[in-house]
Amino acid sequence: MATENKGIIDPPIDELLERVDSKYELVVYGAKRARQINDYYTDLHEGNLFDNVGPLVDSEIQDKPLTIALREIHQDKLRLRAAE
Repeated sequence: MATENKGIIDPPIDELLERVDSKYELVVYGAKRARQINDYYTDLHEGNLFDNVGPLVDSEIQDKPLTIALREIHQDKLRLRAAE
């Protein structure tokens, strides 16, 4: 039985915006975490297990890194640090 791919509609954008100061901050925050997740999968394929942190939420093989990152933000698995 195939599961429905919800994409970017889950979690809802309004709920994500409650966790950051602006939509621009959400874009940068999500993109940086998605890159980390993508790097994790690349490293995993190459046998480097300790360079990056993988997904912090349950995910399916077909989930895109940005979708996983937004779910992590929505579930408060990440904390945004102020730029120094």
